[in-house]
Amino acid sequence: MKKIIAAIDGLKYAESTVQFAIQIARETQSHLVGVFLEDFSYHSYSIYELAPRLEPWEQQLRKLNEQDLVSRAESVEKFTALCHKADIEFNIHHDRNFALPELLHETVYADLLIIGKNETLSPFPHVPPTGFLRDLLGDIQCPVLVVPEDFELVDKIVLLYDGQPSSMFAIKMFSYLLPFMKMLPVEILTVKPQDENLHVPDNRLMKEFSRRHFHNASYHVLHGAAEQEIVKYLKESERPPLVVLGAYQRSLVSRWFRQSMADVLMEKLDSPLFIAHT
Repeated sequence: MKKIIAAIDGLKYAESTVQFAIQIARETQSHLVGVFLEDFSYHSYSIYELAPRLEPWEQQLRKLNEQDLVSRAESVEKFTALCHKADIEFNIHHDRNFALPELLHETVYADLLIIGKNETLSPFPHVPPTGFLRDLLGDIQCPVLVVPEDFELVDKIVLLYDGQPSSMFAIKMFSYLLPFMKMLPVEILTVKPQDENLHVPDNRLMKEFSRRHFHNASYHVLHGAAEQEIVKYLKESERPPLVVLGAYQRSLVSRWFRQSMADVLMEKLDSPLFIAHT
């Protein structure tokens, strides 16, 4: 039995994250852990909201903290009820220290993390990819499924493949962890420079592998800049496909100067992203 963890902000309960997690846990007969990120430094309010109010700030603070406790308890109750309804094995972790290192530590002992692409662990909204998610993906210790805000059943899989070991690692991990999705239409997408041929990299080896893992796979090779062509191609789908890609991990300096493909896809699309790196 696999162990899947779902990262949940109890103050901004993400329905989509829980729905994806329960569906996958049920289909794969996995054990689901709801990791409720209850960072002691994070609240639903900003400290600046306290100043304009008439009542003493101690009373304001007490009321707001009590409201946060109620919101977090209600989120746990929602998650628990849905897991019971789905008849899956589950348990709950309350991570009350700093959220990022706590969640990274959880991923060391998990087969898959599921998290919403809008997670910020902040009372303020951020445009995806959020800083919290970028930092998480840079150091994560298991594959991750980053899901959009609205839940939709997936009806197609797109595997991003460039011939590098990192892309093959992600494809393998997807095949091993989510075998029930391999019954869906699978497209293997490659983008090459204009001066190269339209053959799939390592054509014979790749097709030999895919025949044994993806029985109905089709191949698409495009010319041009990878970020532009991949986004353009994916936008042509009637419904957002699930996209599989590798190699998020880079140095901090590299992250400052160049977006990863995952960053681009989170910014431009609403597709679920399965990301795995060695």
